Amino acid sequence: MSQVATAKQREVQRIVDALSLAIAQHRLKPGRRLVEAQIVEALKANRNHVQAALQRLALQHIVTIEPNIGAMVAHPEASEAREIFIARRAIESAIVASITPEQMAQFADEIEAQQTAEHAATGQQDRRHIVRELSAFHLLLAKVSGNKVLSEILSNLMVRSSLIVALYQRNDVPSCQCAEHGAILAALKAGNIAEAQQTMLAHLDELEAELDLTEVVSEDLSLTQALI
Repeated sequence: MSQVATAKQREVQRIVDALSLAIAQHRLKPGRRLVEAQIVEALKANRNHVQAALQRLALQHIVTIEPNIGAMVAHPEASEAREIFIARRAIESAIVASITPEQMAQFADEIEAQQTAEHAATGQQDRRHIVRELSAFHLLLAKVSGNKVLSEILSNLMVRSSLIVALYQRNDVPSCQCAEHGAILAALKAGNIAEAQQTMLAHLDELEAELDLTEVVSEDLSLTQALI
C-alpha cells in the first residue's frame, strides 16, 4: 500500500513540477485555462493525478479553480504583486543571512556553472531562457543556505513572481542583473552578510521598480505546446 501511495505522490509531483515550470518560464501565462484533458494528453498522466496536482497548485496560489469554469493560471492583482515582493525581501534576506563562506566554497562549482549560464542567457534575446537563469540564481542561494523550509517558501514565491513579471514587467526582455548577482556572491564569499543583505534588498527593489502595475493581455501558447 505504501508503495502505491509513494508512486501516486511522485506522479502528482511530476505534474506539479511540469505545470510550475511552464508557468515560471512564461509558457503558460496568467489567466490561461488549464483543461484537465489536455494536461492528461500532454503529460501522459492519469486524470485523478492531474486533479490532485491542480488542487495542490491552488493551495499554493499558483492556480485558481472556479466552479463551472475549472482551473486556470492565477492572475495576480497589483496589490498581490507588491505583497509578493515584500515576502521575497523577508525570505531572501533570511537566506542570505544564513550562508557562510564555507557553504559558498562547498557549492563553488555549481555557483560558477549557474553564473556562466546566466551570462550566456542574458547575451541572447530568448525571454524564457533569461527568466529561467535569473530565477535559478535566487533558488541556488536558497539551496546553498541549506534551509529547506526557506527553500520551499522561496520556490513558491518565485513561481508567483513569474506570474507578476509576465503581467507587469515594462520590458519585453528582462534587464541584465549579472552585476547585482555578482556583488551578492562576492559579499557572501567574503563573509560580509550585511553587505550581501543590503545588495539583495536593493536588487529586489530594482526588480519591483521595473514593474508597470497595469494589467496587460498577451498571446499564449496552446496548453499542449507549453507542456511538451
